[in-house]
Amino acid sequence: MSSIEQSVEKAFTTMASEPTKKVVDLQRDIQEQQAHQVLTTDHGVKVADTDNWLKIIGTESESKKNGPSLLEDQIGREKIHRFDHERIPERVVHARGTGAHGYFEVLHGDRASKYTFAPVLTDSSRTTPVFVRFSTVQGSRGSADTVRDVRGFAVKFYTEEGNWDIVGNDIPVFFIQDAIKFPDFVHAVKPEPHNDVPQGQSAHNNFWDFVGLQPESAHMVMWVMSDRGVPRSFRMMQGFGVNTFTLLNAAGERHFVKFHFIPELGVHSLLWDEALKINGQDPDFHRKDLSEAIESGAYPTWKFAIQTIPESREHEFGFDILDATKVWPQESVPLEEIGRLVLNRVVDEFFPETEQVAFCTSHVVPGIGFSDDPLLQGRNFSYFDTQISRLGINWEELPINRPVCPVLSHNRDGKSRHRIVKSEVNYWPNRKNIGCPVSAEKGGYVEYAEKLEGIKQRARGPKFQEHFDQAQLFYNSLAAYEKAHLVSAIGFELSHCEDSVVYKSYIDVLNNIDFDLAKEVAIKVNGEVPTKPGRANDGKKSKGLSQLDFLPKTPTIVSRRIAILISDGFNAIEMQAVRDALTSAKAVCYLIGPRRNHILPMAGQDFGPGIFADHHFDSQRSTLFDAIYIPSGEEHVKTLAKNGRVVHWVREAFGHCKAIAAVGEGVDFLRDVVRLPGIDLFVPSSGQGSDEVVTSYGVVTTGKYSISSAVTDALNIVPDTRGFASNFAFQISQHRCYERELDGLTDQVAF
Repeated sequence: MSSIEQSVEKAFTTMASEPTKKVVDLQRDIQEQQAHQVLTTDHGVKVADTDNWLKIIGTESESKKNGPSLLEDQIGREKIHRFDHERIPERVVHARGTGAHGYFEVLHGDRASKYTFAPVLTDSSRTTPVFVRFSTVQGSRGSADTVRDVRGFAVKFYTEEGNWDIVGNDIPVFFIQDAIKFPDFVHAVKPEPHNDVPQGQSAHNNFWDFVGLQPESAHMVMWVMSDRGVPRSFRMMQGFGVNTFTLLNAAGERHFVKFHFIPELGVHSLLWDEALKINGQDPDFHRKDLSEAIESGAYPTWKFAIQTIPESREHEFGFDILDATKVWPQESVPLEEIGRLVLNRVVDEFFPETEQVAFCTSHVVPGIGFSDDPLLQGRNFSYFDTQISRLGINWEELPINRPVCPVLSHNRDGKSRHRIVKSEVNYWPNRKNIGCPVSAEKGGYVEYAEKLEGIKQRARGPKFQEHFDQAQLFYNSLAAYEKAHLVSAIGFELSHCEDSVVYKSYIDVLNNIDFDLAKEVAIKVNGEVPTKPGRANDGKKSKGLSQLDFLPKTPTIVSRRIAILISDGFNAIEMQAVRDALTSAKAVCYLIGPRRNHILPMAGQDFGPGIFADHHFDSQRSTLFDAIYIPSGEEHVKTLAKNGRVVHWVREAFGHCKAIAAVGEGVDFLRDVVRLPGIDLFVPSSGQGSDEVVTSYGVVTTGKYSISSAVTDALNIVPDTRGFASNFAFQISQHRCYERELDGLTDQVAF
């Protein structure tokens, strides 16, 4: 490593470990609890008994029984009162979420300075604290993480000029063009009013009725029904500002802008069968995944990029750039990388931070402004209004929401006011010149002077009338397996619609996107199979729409969860060598055995009482891991072969296209017991060397793996590598082997 690289790594490590200004700011509100601290009431009086309500107890020996509880017990009353009022109104949408602290830094300030004078985007000497909240949209706070849904991706930047919020999603477009349709959309996607069903999903009559009658939603439906609707992790999904904002530079020139967050780990998703199972097996899967990564030091990181269009080019495109149902194709408007976002600290307490954090699209700082995007205009009103409903008028004084820069206003009073202002005046102008407005030159926010003329009317511009071009562009740009998943997803959703009018009518919408797509879905759901396309498919594609466009340039297995299946008699020396190789690349390995206790290695290997298994076979499922490895060991494999749960583990992982590795007798287990169809496995009798590696559809096998094998197998995550661990690591880095699915192998396995 060069001295420059070492300096950069040192700087990054230091930055990651040092608390940001916001974390320091929160310390004044954090109460560190210690062992043996005494219990008090909320008004500070020490409590002698917190287990018994004050009541009348009989005095005679024969009548020492409970009498009535007394209302005078202020300790009991306070405890119950406080409990009764612990809940606040949950968010109407985005109720289910989790969050983390981090920082934002500018890497290419010179790129942004020609568009904006906002220091948060141009000053590379700054480290801006952030808080990010991820969420689902449809479900309640108690719904599951891995439902098919849009994911919220909201970022609060605590800048030196005030708080700036990007209230985004993991999908760059939305269902509607005009904010006035938002109540209709939310009512349609939420559980149906007559029975409050279903929870956390859009597979019901009302949603598909709405989007079928509202064709502007067609593009967004394609995204949600694609693999984007079931992300593998919050850390492996993109973030988008969705709306069109503006940037203003020092010369007074304005550009329209779209904001993008691109994960360094790549963009990856679950399979639908897998997502359904995780909903029941571990409904907090995404929450745990985020905290696990941060606490292990695998800090989630995103590149921050912008797309910009000068005002002079606003009307050059075939679509309206202010239409939130449209993307700006990268061929016409390229991405420019500006900085990076890093999350490096979990919350100390969920409610005061993650639940009380509140975002507003109207929170911008000088150099950043709004456009006439009709969805954004409504959001600017709605978000501020909903925070008042949930948290009260003084919500911006809550610790997680307050800025780190000085705050002074003439706003006063209101419920739950925290700030105490020592001043004789609370208005402007005043005789003391307190709280005076300042010019733009001194940092005051000044709106861009835009000339407007027109007729007041309820209407949309002519370019807002086209709804299918970009839905088709998205579909054309997907890989073959992504298209297959999208067809299955729409088929699943429409099959849950009991009203034939709903599922049959949506075929007409699909036929305006792609003829073959409409036919495939119609056959699945008993719709009317179209005989000719509703409109021609021009075959155009665009980059940045398929998830394959975001594979990391350097393959990585950082934070990937690998299950190692073991039983008594396994080859512990081999297992340790493989595990050490994988963890050296920051993968996370878990030993899964017949019991959560010590598992004995094969004869001749001295590991004391054995090696401790993290979980037992029945307590976890393959769905919760990215890959499976089965070590060698004759007795160990005999035990695995008798356990149907273990056989299902492997078949299910195979069906979900995950990387699978096995050594020695572990290969025999795959061949003779699991019986993976169409897979070439290591066969000693074929003349191969016992340590030769065979890779087939993401399944990596070899005859043996020893200490000497590990020495020559320095982990190198590249294609066509010869080492067993390196080969396995590369297959894991590809996320899934979808060729297994496309070639029909997964259809032959029950999982």
